[in-house]
Amino acid sequence: MELEVCVGSSCHLKGSQDVIAELQKILKKYEVEDVVTLKASFCLGRCAQGVTVRSDDKLITGFTPENAEDKFLTEIYPFVTF
Repeated sequence: MELEVCVGSSCHLKGSQDVIAELQKILKKYEVEDVVTLKASFCLGRCAQGVTVRSDDKLITGFTPENAEDKFLTEIYPFVTF
C-alpha cells in the first residue's frame, strides 16, 4: 500500500511536513513500515480541505499531526494487507 502526502504549496503551509513526520512514527508504532510506503506528492487538488493524503485511490483530507493517528486507524489501517 502507498500513502502519498501532499506537499504542494497549500498543504506545505498547513503543515504537511509535520504530518509526514507523524505518519513515519505511526507506521513504525504499528509495525507496518514494511507493507506501507510513505511518499510525498505534489498537489492532490484538495487545497481548501487541509493536508491531503492519498491511500491507494482514496483521498483523505484534513490531516494534522494531532489527528493523524486517528485518521490512520480509521481510514487507512483497516485496508492494509499483510
